[in-house]
Amino acid sequence: EVQLQASGGGLVLAGGSLRLSCAASGLSFDDYAIGWFRQVPGKAREAVACIDKEGSTYYADSVKGRFTISRDNAKNTVYLQMNSLKPEDTADYYCAAGAACGVEPHYWGQGTQVTVSS
Repeated sequence: EVQLQASGGGLVLAGGSLRLSCAASGLSFDDYAIGWFRQVPGKAREAVACIDKEGSTYYADSVKGRFTISRDNAKNTVYLQMNSLKPEDTADYYCAAGAACGVEPHYWGQGTQVTVSS
């Protein structure tokens, strides 16, 4: 069974930082691109960042320069370092695994909530 376990969310003041983790099991981790997505209730899901199996990274314009995605294949884990957080970053954050960045993922994890207060 494939599992993607997201963690690291919480409440932070604007300008602060959080690091999200996505721990994967049940799949050949090295063969998958891992992406982070976020969603606010009542709004469309947004792709935030993605790292492919070669380590190339992609970011939404709204987070470029503030968020950094990385992967540790030895730990089957992807991280999302979020700096200079803004209230508009408040959302439920999900990680997902797929064949490549930019395509619909095969597997989804549960969300971790990020709240940025002003």
